Amino acid sequence: MAVTMALHEYEAAARQRLSGPVWDFLAGGSGTESMLSAGREALDRIRLRPRCLVDVSACDPATSLLGAPLAAPLGIAPMAYHRLADPEGEVATARAAGETGTLFTVSMFASRTLEDIAAAATGPLWLQLYWLKRRAPMLELVRRAEDAGYRALVLTVDAPRVAHRPRDTRNGFAVPDGIRAVNIDPSVMSASHAGEAGASAIARHSREQFDASLTWEDLAWLCERTALPLVLKGVLTGEDAALALKYGVDALVVSNHGGRQLDFAQPAAEALPEIAEVVSGRCPVILDGAVRHGADIAKALCLGADSVFIGRPVLWGLAHSGRAGAAAVLHTLVAEFDEVMALMGTPRVQDFGPSGVTRR
Repeated sequence: MAVTMALHEYEAAARQRLSGPVWDFLAGGSGTESMLSAGREALDRIRLRPRCLVDVSACDPATSLLGAPLAAPLGIAPMAYHRLADPEGEVATARAAGETGTLFTVSMFASRTLEDIAAAATGPLWLQLYWLKRRAPMLELVRRAEDAGYRALVLTVDAPRVAHRPRDTRNGFAVPDGIRAVNIDPSVMSASHAGEAGASAIARHSREQFDASLTWEDLAWLCERTALPLVLKGVLTGEDAALALKYGVDALVVSNHGGRQLDFAQPAAEALPEIAEVVSGRCPVILDGAVRHGADIAKALCLGADSVFIGRPVLWGLAHSGRAGAAAVLHTLVAEFDEVMALMGTPRVQDFGPSGVTRR
């Protein structure tokens, strides 16, 4: 394994090793980029309230999510094109997730095949989807995911189109030669490779291919065609959480898309208590956004989440030292969470609750 460092050290190393346009694509946000700091600030305003004289001689961070056992309430958020960070791409990420007992959500825009990723995985895999205007490629992905043993589908619902991301526009960013979304028909992905000065190929691709007319009623079409559980990613309000339950969704990911979609949105950590109250245990709730320490996992659990997702730090680890770096990032978070459990007097995941946090 790579020598364990703090997450910000992996970030600094990744920034040095990646090209400027690729770094900006991975690190950048939408609009004014206000959301890149808002999520972290929301978590930093939350303080932990430890309890004393509790037997913490045998803390157990293990849990499960939609029937999948996990070493800790931690998963990897869907992110496209892991080969931007490491030549092995998502195969390296799958191996790192398996080593650490964490869940890996594979993007539909993965740069390795679903089958190769599954062959390398020893832990649970979910597949993320955007709703395309052409539904046939989506259904083909679903079929392949089922055949390869993926356990759930994650539909991203906060991106009817990709928001303006000024860094990508300034760089005229397009997916580099030699890296592509290998699971999708090339005709669907061609715009993402067509660089143009002063324009983002990623944004142009989304306008061409994403179905902005998607509504709640359309979910039934997908559910009728698969037995896999359906998870919605990008929910930030109690109203939408209630609708998700009404339409039979199996889990929710509270997320502001890493600060890459709606600028000035409510940070995920602020939206989480409202959503958890509406859901009231009827389906799992996952926090995705700005998690950078094991203490953030504890905070999320206290606010009503069942687990958290982490995104960019996994790519930092990949850029630093491939599979070993990604595994080291995940190991660090699990170890930090285990320590927080002991010091908070909460030896089991189910011991976390609202009384465990306060706000500054």
